[in-house]
Amino acid sequence: MAGGKKSRPSGPAPPSRTLVLDNGANTIKAGFVTDEKRDEPRVIPNCLARDRHKRTYVGSELEKCKDFGEIAFRRPVEKGFIVNWEAQKEIWDREFFDDKAPQKCDPSDTRLILAEQPNSLPALQSHCDQIVFEEFGFSSYYRGPGALSHRLAQIVELTRVAGPAFNAYRDIQKMFRTPRPADTIVDYPAEVILVVDSGYSHTTVTPILQGRPLHQAVRRLDVGGKLMTNYLTRLLSVRHFDMRNDTYVVNEMKEAACYVSLDFKGDLEKTWKGTRGEKRESYLNGAGIAKDYVLPDSHTRFHGVVRDYEPGLSNKARKALASTEDILTLRNERFVVPELLFHPSDIGMRQPGLGDLVMQSLSVLPIGLWPGLLANVVVVGGNSLFDHFIQRLQTEILERVPDACIVRVARPENPIISTWLGAAGFAKHEHADRLVATKQEYEENGAAWVARKFALGLGVDADAQG
Repeated sequence: MAGGKKSRPSGPAPPSRTLVLDNGANTIKAGFVTDEKRDEPRVIPNCLARDRHKRTYVGSELEKCKDFGEIAFRRPVEKGFIVNWEAQKEIWDREFFDDKAPQKCDPSDTRLILAEQPNSLPALQSHCDQIVFEEFGFSSYYRGPGALSHRLAQIVELTRVAGPAFNAYRDIQKMFRTPRPADTIVDYPAEVILVVDSGYSHTTVTPILQGRPLHQAVRRLDVGGKLMTNYLTRLLSVRHFDMRNDTYVVNEMKEAACYVSLDFKGDLEKTWKGTRGEKRESYLNGAGIAKDYVLPDSHTRFHGVVRDYEPGLSNKARKALASTEDILTLRNERFVVPELLFHPSDIGMRQPGLGDLVMQSLSVLPIGLWPGLLANVVVVGGNSLFDHFIQRLQTEILERVPDACIVRVARPENPIISTWLGAAGFAKHEHADRLVATKQEYEENGAAWVARKFALGLGVDADAQG
């Protein structure tokens, strides 16, 4: 027999398609990717719900609910991390694995790409890996972490990274409408971006260099959609009537009526009623800020409606409307709630606002990276849909950086599915084949090996992991 090294046995054939999941605290963004095409993602409520009539809803079944009054939720994700796998498994089974699942798949012939939030605990990550391979039996899997290249090791710690980095696998300059020749070939991942992800549980600032988050500079603010909804619920319950059991209705109200103020003190002055016994003119006419919100009645109207405030309407006419409709007049509630993103100290939180958070992130990085990061600030997540959010964030950053810095802030066309679209781009990139762990590797080498592979990412060749 001729001498020489024995060839290594070839691994299993790559799966026919990839299931990409952005498993958020409020919604799951899910869709399939193959070599030929990419599906449009479905946005699925990530919850188990029970209405006042004791009917239960799992995931997308919530669309069938007509009465959201006093509805109770059980969510598997808290503070951005999956902590209740019993509930999460029930939702995944209903959406992906049951006989009548809307996106039915065979895990044994499917690769899973799962977006993960920054700074997850190793115990939660290990449990997630175990569930994916042992409970569901996916062919191969990538959890969203990777690593930094060796030449960056002196800048940042070599460690796990997270879901926001998937946004680097999108056409960033298209978001900024940067002029370029029509035949320009877009190179993925983007060289340098600063991702601000403001979702249901929290807001994170993540600098990304060549597709890899600079972990040491990741910063988190514990203000998200849930906290703002709870704050609005408290304001309404004090000023109007008790809404504490109607947080779903209040959340819809927040999304439909709230906005980020570009002149907070000025808007606050316009909506001030005045001293006791006084009603200022700007308060009476609404000052262009006041809006009427018609609450759902669960019979003819299943969702609330925003209406223009009509100051000329007589009290008699307003009472006549109130006899047939439940109407809340929203004034400073419209802008003091989103203001928590920029001034969390308004409710006693000892955390910096979003402008200061960006500066804290930049302050631990070499100043040579600042121009590229500030010129490519990408905002994703549901809270970025507030009117004027982009303009306010840009103003906050401009006030804090040197005058010579150019600050550009952009929001994708649909910021809710932006991370999913980036993960779908990653799934078709050569990096995906290098980074995934297969079920065979998991069975042969164990959970610790898989965790180490995800942690090392592109920084070390897989063959060297032993």
